[in-house]
Amino acid sequence: MVWNNKAACVWLLSAALTLGSAVPALADDGSSSSSSSTGSNSSLSTGSAPALGQINLNGDSFFEVKNVYLLPEKGSKTVTFTISVHNESSSDLLFIDYWIKLKTKDGNQISVRVLPQDKEKNRITAKSVQDINFYATVNETTELKDLVFEVIKWDFSQPNFERSMGEVPVPEDYSVVTPVSEPHVIEMSGTQMRTTVKKVLMTKNEKNVTPTVILKLENVGNRTAAVPAYQFLIRTSQGYLYPLDAKNLKDVSINPQMDKEIELSGSVPASVSREGWQLVIVQYASDIKLNVPIAYFNLPPVSEPDSVDSSREYPFSNKDGTYTTKLNSFQRLPWEDQDILTANLTLLNHGEDALPLPELTGYFKLDDSIKVEAKLIQTDKVIGLPKDGAVNYQFIGKIPYTYTFSTVKLVLQEKTGENTQEDLLDFVHRSELLNVPYYNVGEAVKVAGVGRSASYKVRAVNTYAGDTSDMFTVQLEATNMEKRFTDVSKLVAQFKTSDGIVYPAAITEIKNKVSPGGAALLLLSSEVPKGFLTSNMHALIGEAVTEGKFTELDAKPDAYVNASALWLPSEAFTVQNQLKNIDLYPYSLSIGSINTWLDRNELRLTFDYELTKNALVESNMEGRKLIFGFEDEKGNKEFTKEFDFKDFDVLPPDASTNADNTTTDNKIRLGKHEKFRITNQDDDLIFHLETLKTYKLSIYDSFQGHKKLLASQKIDWFSTTD
Repeated sequence: MVWNNKAACVWLLSAALTLGSAVPALADDGSSSSSSSTGSNSSLSTGSAPALGQINLNGDSFFEVKNVYLLPEKGSKTVTFTISVHNESSSDLLFIDYWIKLKTKDGNQISVRVLPQDKEKNRITAKSVQDINFYATVNETTELKDLVFEVIKWDFSQPNFERSMGEVPVPEDYSVVTPVSEPHVIEMSGTQMRTTVKKVLMTKNEKNVTPTVILKLENVGNRTAAVPAYQFLIRTSQGYLYPLDAKNLKDVSINPQMDKEIELSGSVPASVSREGWQLVIVQYASDIKLNVPIAYFNLPPVSEPDSVDSSREYPFSNKDGTYTTKLNSFQRLPWEDQDILTANLTLLNHGEDALPLPELTGYFKLDDSIKVEAKLIQTDKVIGLPKDGAVNYQFIGKIPYTYTFSTVKLVLQEKTGENTQEDLLDFVHRSELLNVPYYNVGEAVKVAGVGRSASYKVRAVNTYAGDTSDMFTVQLEATNMEKRFTDVSKLVAQFKTSDGIVYPAAITEIKNKVSPGGAALLLLSSEVPKGFLTSNMHALIGEAVTEGKFTELDAKPDAYVNASALWLPSEAFTVQNQLKNIDLYPYSLSIGSINTWLDRNELRLTFDYELTKNALVESNMEGRKLIFGFEDEKGNKEFTKEFDFKDFDVLPPDASTNADNTTTDNKIRLGKHEKFRITNQDDDLIFHLETLKTYKLSIYDSFQGHKKLLASQKIDWFSTTD
């Protein structure tokens, strides 16, 4: 009987250890999502990295260690691996009888957990094979070669209840990187996808290079596979990771024996060495809130693009003289249910005499067969071309967003009569290079147009929670680079997810002119589904155009040009536990000397506060509110009080004081203020005096009815804080 009790205890212990390790307990940071762009765990992919070795069990059965990957995270690294259980016996094998231990070669133990999609895998039937996937977090100095895998069997006869079945160390020369031009098979949506890097193209400017990676996905399985919302990155030889945008990955499914080419593009600083670059494929596992590595590829040498006329100068002549034209860029941009084709040209005068501006027209031609009408806008404010002068033009056309083509040609013409045009030049470009310039986190976009010189930089991102939806916002600082006070150029903005979903963004309007060197805070916002994953997104911004010219005043844009993509920083979700230096950019708020007072039917909350502002930043605070939240720990009292940001800069009327020396002004305003009072009527609270111990005072930033918690402090009733 004693033996049976001991056996039962060990069995329960092993079950608790195994199941307890299977699913991690993680705090909800608000970043989970039910959207397809989160990467559903039910379709979490696995790569096909080489096997490390096997550990024999009883008879011919064995465990094989394979697919060992390592991915850097912030301050740590994620290890993922697969244990392939080969049951060669004539009876079922229970995985609960075993466990996988991970340690470093110097003996440090590492906690291992089963990926949620495999946590129910326990019974491996006779003469079958079952793959079980695991993950672990290690410190940022750990490398693959430092790891050792051990299989143990729970055994109550052993002092520590476990018996080692064997170990597999990671060899020094182990590599998970797929060689150039070789395929890598990914287990995707229950079928096998042969994945190959076909070629790499490259464009560059003074600051960055823009790689374009053509990735071929070939379904070699026997059923249709939906391509998950992968994240793609360039990994340099120094270990830097730069995100790539997938142009045409939205809602992609690939039928058996069919293939699909995916275009990936991004931005890498020109100062970074281009030797030894790799493509990394990652999938976000929302259940465990980790990025899981899927595959690594060595990239082939950069291919020379075919039929690209960018940056080359071409002359043409008319009755007025000889001009030189240069194609700066082609872009394909999302616009509602269409795409915009734009071509940016510069017209130059290399002659000795000034020239008038010719009356230019033109059109696009796709694959030398489909004509697309184009509108011309002159983006620079000039009336002629002096010696060595230049002027910029944009041609704009629209096509269905689903239409694919290989080459695009701009036919440049000059209007010679009422209904006649003369062809001047053709500019040809390949579809793979229709990229916007990408800017990494912290980089500024500079616009150098005549009279419109400015720079744009993302300051922060914020998600405001609502009852049924969230409001995603980006703080974009626009700096005036002109020598005069100027209006902020009208922009068009959109947010794009890693799987190609596009959300149009509203932009707050700045009504005041901005001083030279001064800045304006533009708030880009879009309503997204509740819990939508907003990491790994970028913002696409461009100068708004209406009827062939830059958008002015209250006109509605019908297109945009000079687009740039800005990768967005990670959002800060930390809630301060003190009400000091609360970031309400361009404001900052500190609150102190907080006190509560209870009358027979009134609760009074008093405090001192200081509200400051960056005076050089113009902003529009419409729709933005400051919310105080009051909550008793026992549930005796709860209320909120809203204050409009628009009142912050307004001078108060002549305010008087109450008998208790509190101010009568009921608005939050710039400056230092003492004994500000918030009152709330309550006839019953006085009867709960004995249970009033502590309360929580919280500060929320609210935008268009959605809110984000910034700070929260626990305070004793009827005491005064520092």
